[in-house]
Amino acid sequence: MYCYMSTSNAPVPANEMERLLGLSELDIDYSDHQVTFQDLAKLAAKVTGTRISLVNLIDSLTQWTISNYGLDIEQMLREDSVCQYTIMESDHFEIGDLSADDRFKDKFYVAGAPNVKYYYGIPLRTSEGLQIGALCVLDQERKTLEPEKIELLKIIADEIIARLKTHKVLENLKSKLLEARQTQKKVAHDIRGPLGGIVGLAQIIRDQGDENRMDEVLEFINLIHKSGNSILDLAEEILESHNEKTTSAVAQKAATNAQGFTLMIFKDKLEKLYGPQAKHKNIRFEVNTSPLTEHINFSKSKLLQITGNLISNSMKFTPAGGTVTVDLHLLIDPAKPVLHISVRDTGVGISEEGMQAILLGNASSTGGTGGEQGFGFGLALVKHLVDSLGGKIGITSEAGVGTRFEIHLPQNIY
Repeated sequence: MYCYMSTSNAPVPANEMERLLGLSELDIDYSDHQVTFQDLAKLAAKVTGTRISLVNLIDSLTQWTISNYGLDIEQMLREDSVCQYTIMESDHFEIGDLSADDRFKDKFYVAGAPNVKYYYGIPLRTSEGLQIGALCVLDQERKTLEPEKIELLKIIADEIIARLKTHKVLENLKSKLLEARQTQKKVAHDIRGPLGGIVGLAQIIRDQGDENRMDEVLEFINLIHKSGNSILDLAEEILESHNEKTTSAVAQKAATNAQGFTLMIFKDKLEKLYGPQAKHKNIRFEVNTSPLTEHINFSKSKLLQITGNLISNSMKFTPAGGTVTVDLHLLIDPAKPVLHISVRDTGVGISEEGMQAILLGNASSTGGTGGEQGFGFGLALVKHLVDSLGGKIGITSEAGVGTRFEIHLPQNIY
């Protein structure tokens, strides 16, 4: 379910950029956690006696419902959410009757089905104090929550943060294990040469038997010695970089289950996450991949955050009937593979001054073609993330024709 409405004077935390960076560090796939938090969403509703419970994360433009109970919803504009006010509070945010509050009475979830009135939200706060979203409960009738129920909600909220961090640790572990597998392949390749040389030289000495001359034997032995030293040097290098001899049972299980990220997986996730936004605004949305490399595994670090912010921005500035196209290409360079991401739109375009501001990381916000409110942080976040990954960003634009963002990110191929 997706709803697209606009409003004004939306609240923005003073540490918004820091908050968004904290959210991006968790590198969350918003489409992949329904099951992860389903039990906690249901528990929150049961504890409070409410019909609906949502686990929401809020990025620069969108509120993502990563798990829900009692209401089938996946996303909405941040400016239309109640939880945007919850992340402004240190403890909680409560509205007894949404239909009597001018900020919310016309929202789709109040004026129409499910016609909710009561809202209670707890900020989802990281250990660094960054409020990345909210756990909220809603009902069609006004409620009064006892202190012990509120404390239980806070415990559930803490558990959500703990699971998000655990998921991030496991993802990092999987990435390292995939890198280790690639290292193993390289080691096998590097050892094959010297070992082949040793076997070949030993074969020559054996076959010649008594016909071997001493000077030839010495030369063969010298070559065998060099090949043996190559293997020893490689072994020392491996031992120095991997000084732990054993792997835990958890790591072994993760190695067994570790799966890579491909262009096809990337495409499917982008279509699932941003297709609803395009459909509602009547924008044609396409994601293309390069067939020759679409099944090669590579790192997915920050890719959904980078590309998602660019897509949301393009849709914001593209009028109904327009097009947003994403092209994904994995360029297999012998020195360093590179992922090329292109996001182009047929929107209103960006001025030269605006493009320079984006490249300098200090872009300001303007309203979208559908009345959407901007917050001025999405493109600045993209610039920061691309720089942190050693990538490059380029922009071309023409007023009234559209804009194209080009991202080049070095990759590890698994």
